[in-house]
Amino acid sequence: MRPQPPPRSVLAAFGLTDAPHRLPGTGDAWQVGDRVLKRAAADSSWLEWEELVLSPFEETGFRIQRPQRALDGSFVVDGWFARDYLAGAHRSRRWREIISVADALHAAFEALPPSLVHPLPIPRGDAWARADRIAWEEEPMPTGLGSADPILGELLEARRPVRVAPQLIHGDLTGNVLFADGLAPAVIDFSPYWRPAGYAIGVIVADAVVWEGADLALLEAVAGRAEIGQCLLRAMIFRHVTALLLPGRLPGGVAAERYASLRGAVLALVRTA
Repeated sequence: MRPQPPPRSVLAAFGLTDAPHRLPGTGDAWQVGDRVLKRAAADSSWLEWEELVLSPFEETGFRIQRPQRALDGSFVVDGWFARDYLAGAHRSRRWREIISVADALHAAFEALPPSLVHPLPIPRGDAWARADRIAWEEEPMPTGLGSADPILGELLEARRPVRVAPQLIHGDLTGNVLFADGLAPAVIDFSPYWRPAGYAIGVIVADAVVWEGADLALLEAVAGRAEIGQCLLRAMIFRHVTALLLPGRLPGGVAAERYASLRGAVLALVRTA
């Protein structure tokens, strides 16, 4: 079914008068003037928390997208919520710059008062949140899910304790850092997790290699970071389990070959650590 734009009643609730335009490559995100509207997948408490975290946030070398309230002060109207529209586009082969943005972003998060950023709101129940908890052994694998998957089994068996402190991270940066000439990179679609910063880097590397054709040299570029092997491993488990929870998302063809190469390199890295 073709995605449908937010209805006029929702636009009016957010004080928007422009016509909605679906943003390319996003599935169901709509630009309306200086806002982006999407369907809410989580409890509105996450948006309230996001506003608290990002309102005093100092942008250093990047721009960040913030949630915006409706005219009546609510965050969600008939299942839709709004964030700023930030100019820019995903540009290919900018992975090292994305990693630099991640480092700056996570340094800024780390500088925030701990009581402001943690604990996170009520646990989310979406596939990505569940896969993250499974990757970090905070939730058991659902019965039967991946039980006959030797690739996942090998990854799970290679997990070891991670001795790097967790912090607030954006866990989905690969396609959510936008570039525009003359502007700092824009960070959009905040996906918060309480994990080591290296985990976010691991997700960037895994996504870049498997889905965007990055060379394994990108892995070598981050190999000196603390516990990066285990963070990369858990990033791969995170993406793999998400694909099992959302069938049809496992890599195939050339992407599967890239996945095999990355898996071998990451397993070699953790076994020699």
